[in-house]
Amino acid sequence: MLPASTKYIIDDVIGSARADLLPPLLVGLTAAVALQAGTSFALTRLLSVEAQLLIAELRSQVQRHVLRLPVRSFDETKSGELVSRIMDDVEGVRNLVGTGLVQLVGGSLTAIVALVFLLRIEAVMTVLALVPLLLFAAVSTRAFGKLRPAFRERGRIRAEVTGRLTEALGGIRIIKGFHALEREGEVFRDGVLRIYENVKTTLTTTAVVTSLGAFFAGLASVIILGYGGRLILNDAMTLGELFSFTLFLAFLIGPIVQLANIGTQMTEAFAGLDRTSELLSQPGEDDDPERTIRMQRVEGRVAFEDVHFAYASDEPVLSEISFEVPAGTVVALVGSSGSGKSTLAALAATFLTPDRGRVLVDGVDLSKVELASYRSQLGLVLQDDFLFDGTIAENLLFARPEASPDDVRDAARRAHVLEFTERMPDGLDTLIGERGVKLSGGQRQRVTIARAILAAPRVLILDEATSALDTESESYIQASLEELLEGRTTFVIAHRLSTIQRADLILVIEGGRIVERGRHDELMAEGGRYHRLYTLQARI
Repeated sequence: MLPASTKYIIDDVIGSARADLLPPLLVGLTAAVALQAGTSFALTRLLSVEAQLLIAELRSQVQRHVLRLPVRSFDETKSGELVSRIMDDVEGVRNLVGTGLVQLVGGSLTAIVALVFLLRIEAVMTVLALVPLLLFAAVSTRAFGKLRPAFRERGRIRAEVTGRLTEALGGIRIIKGFHALEREGEVFRDGVLRIYENVKTTLTTTAVVTSLGAFFAGLASVIILGYGGRLILNDAMTLGELFSFTLFLAFLIGPIVQLANIGTQMTEAFAGLDRTSELLSQPGEDDDPERTIRMQRVEGRVAFEDVHFAYASDEPVLSEISFEVPAGTVVALVGSSGSGKSTLAALAATFLTPDRGRVLVDGVDLSKVELASYRSQLGLVLQDDFLFDGTIAENLLFARPEASPDDVRDAARRAHVLEFTERMPDGLDTLIGERGVKLSGGQRQRVTIARAILAAPRVLILDEATSALDTESESYIQASLEELLEGRTTFVIAHRLSTIQRADLILVIEGGRIVERGRHDELMAEGGRYHRLYTLQARI
């Protein structure tokens, strides 16, 4: 409306002194401007809100997929890097669906309409104006093609730096204790400077595109003024038509020049979505089409049949592992550090899958089982004694959210958690901080055991379950462990051999192989590896 009206204002209202045409023209222009402002606000608000909703949904989808990835993926990737990929990489959707889309689609439609008017006013002059604009489009396309890899690399660097920062914040006591503040600061500074170098490259490319856009737009204007001036001098065009043509040209050039900014946003968005797509394409644990068997109530008969496993193809961790135990058996895994005890327990927990051989529970191959149906009957007390920020009761309920307050208190009593919570003002509702930092090591361990008791599992994994306990805490735990182990198939890993003396079966693992097996008395009588480990610790 605005550029089209200039012809009539200059040629008819001013040139022909038709003052009566001015009011309706101004009313029409005012209505057009108001309509444009209203629709622009509505569309921008609608798409901006939808973009934020899409970002939230996509983050949720990526987070759910990440949690479904195999445990080995988390061993190989920093948690902070995964956080960055979940939170940052999808942010570009805002530009794809929000204001960037409004500018791109709205500007493109405006440019098309303007092009139609330009061709109707003067076709030759329009073609001349399009030449520099087409050159700008060609240059922009090449530039954006180079920007996309740079944005992908920026996402990778940001994820790496975020991962290191997360590690540093989690290990602040180690950093302070070893006086490594300056060293850690330099590591972080090096990371953010790498981000800066990447940003500098992309900003330089964007600045070049923007400057070229201004140059080509100006060149198009110069061509129009020169050619249009000649047409007016030859009476082939009116002054109003030249004004109208110039304004329509601005409506055509504006969106094209805007592509420098919009194109950069879009390129960055697509680079982030590329990384998100890569993450979503990684198969989850349950994506194996062979996992079709749903476990019913587990009895607990466990068998390993010639199991081999390696984290790296040329470094076997377990070899020729074979044994079978009836339901309710307590299996103790003994050996030096790095012998493969935790890997064997991880195989029983379905955190890992054998490279060769089979792990059977109740005669069912765990590699064919729907993981949720098995893990719902699995209990864990790990060496890490991981607790979430929140109350003690909330951490216990993590195992069984539907448990009643009486069940929670009973589990806390059986694990001797009440022994220390009753001295706290808030009892089981005491906030324990991130990773349970406000509790002692022994207290954290007792909470994790109470969590396992509340879960009422059929198969139980105790990995270094008493490693963090002092003598008094260990005496509390031993009694609750006996009750926890009763009637459940349990794999116990412990450096303290006193915790496994009464196991039904002791497997001595060295170099990834079972070198001895039997009960405590039998192995002590043999005078082999177990005897040496036990006597060495007894002397200590």
